[in-house]
Amino acid sequence: MAGTHSALIMTLGGVAIFMLGMNIASENLQKLASDRIRDIVTFMAKKPIYGVFLGIGLTMILQSSGAVTSMLVGLGSAGMISLSQVMSVILGTALGSTITVQILSFDIAKFGLPVFAVFFFVNYLTRRRTLKTFAAAMMGFGMLFFGLEVIRIGTEGLGSMDQFQQLVQTLKENPWASVMLAAFFTAVVASSAVTILLGMTLTAHGQITLADCVYWIFGANIGTTATALIAAAGGNYVGRQVAWAHSLYKIASVILFFPFASQIAELFSTGVVERDIANINTAYNLVAALVFLPFVKKGADFVEKLFPPHHDEVQFSVRYLKKSDWESPSVTMAHAEREAFRMSDIVTSMIEDSLTLFRREDPELIESIRRRDDNADLLARELNLYLAQQIEKADENLRNQMLNLMYWVTDLEAAADVVDNQLLELAQKKHLLKVDFSDDGWKDLVEISNAVAQIAHMAIACYQTQDKDLAAKVIFHKRNIRKLEQKMRENHVTRLVKGTPESIRTSSIHLDVLGEYRRIVGLLSNHVYGLLKNADPYGILPRRE
Repeated sequence: MAGTHSALIMTLGGVAIFMLGMNIASENLQKLASDRIRDIVTFMAKKPIYGVFLGIGLTMILQSSGAVTSMLVGLGSAGMISLSQVMSVILGTALGSTITVQILSFDIAKFGLPVFAVFFFVNYLTRRRTLKTFAAAMMGFGMLFFGLEVIRIGTEGLGSMDQFQQLVQTLKENPWASVMLAAFFTAVVASSAVTILLGMTLTAHGQITLADCVYWIFGANIGTTATALIAAAGGNYVGRQVAWAHSLYKIASVILFFPFASQIAELFSTGVVERDIANINTAYNLVAALVFLPFVKKGADFVEKLFPPHHDEVQFSVRYLKKSDWESPSVTMAHAEREAFRMSDIVTSMIEDSLTLFRREDPELIESIRRRDDNADLLARELNLYLAQQIEKADENLRNQMLNLMYWVTDLEAAADVVDNQLLELAQKKHLLKVDFSDDGWKDLVEISNAVAQIAHMAIACYQTQDKDLAAKVIFHKRNIRKLEQKMRENHVTRLVKGTPESIRTSSIHLDVLGEYRRIVGLLSNHVYGLLKNADPYGILPRRE
């Protein structure tokens, strides 16, 4: 095989097979773990030390520290983990990538084809999805091992190439050039393991020294930051902060250890080159993580100041739910109520703007509605978690108040979802079909929309004041909405009988909109029944014999 192709082609072919195998293994391992990653992240990112272990585990699953960092951009943007927690995960990703190099430093290349062959037939013959995915991942590892063998065969012949010898000599004379070249190559192939293993085989064949390979390790670690930097280029400020936190950590680590490359090589030299390089890579990343771990919080503050959000990028988040305010359950309840009323303002604004969705096709309004629904979802999630952590400490009366608030917040979120999912979808359907409501039909929709917005404000005021008279009015107006909806349905049927073209074309959309508005009123009025449960001065609640 070596005589058929040149040494350069063999080396590049081995790198290609290695990278393809790594991608196949990574994709299938992600499929096996995808349902569990979010739960693992939310649990283990609570403390910096947990974040380190999380980074190690995720890197072993994804087989790329750059891919993990790119994923963290999304998690940070979603508010699941803070920048300081992300930074601790970044420390772990560097350690996770060393495990792959450790495994590949052993003489396992000869198992590549047998592993690939066995699991190819397992994947081909089985119909079980999980087993099929696992077998595909193992096929990837088989290709990875085989690629390593091809790389070793190819690099063995590179020494006879004059151009390669000139390049090696230039790199020996300029260590920083070695670092930059290794970083560039790693950025291109998106894997530090490929670069380090290439350096490992060159060292094993005597093309470069162990000290030279240390610079390759430094460059490979810097090169892993390229993936996240590219991903952050089109993202928000959270993405930029995460990507640059990763980059600054890697660069600072290299600057710190660069003067000691020769001493590091002497310290770990045992004569078994593959194991020496793997151990240097592990020790380097382990010591760097231990050095920077105590400064995670300060590092996060520095990066946040260095890369602040633009004016239009300020991330929406909770305003009143701070753990420092947990003086007592009653204080917790007060802060939660303030956040809930903030959420109610968002929901009512969505209801008020909902009919405009049907008037004209407005991409900016559609995006605004979706963004406000995301904000409402975030507040609902944070409020429920906030209250759930304090509810056991409260007395019975306060516990009931907390439960009622959680129920109300859930109803608010459901009302927002009606606007975002149902009304928005109906509006888009109307614009796609290029149809319009009749003049009388539009007047009906305006009337019920205004009535729903009025009841929404009334229901929220009722929760805020706990006024029983206002609760009775909410129920009264809710029943009127039901009557109004029925009347408008009859009006619509009358227009259909008359053959009004607009009514015929928009019939299903028109009736669905009426039903969704009534549904919103029902959701926002749920809480008032509990207020009148033991005190109904107007006899407005239904009576059961």
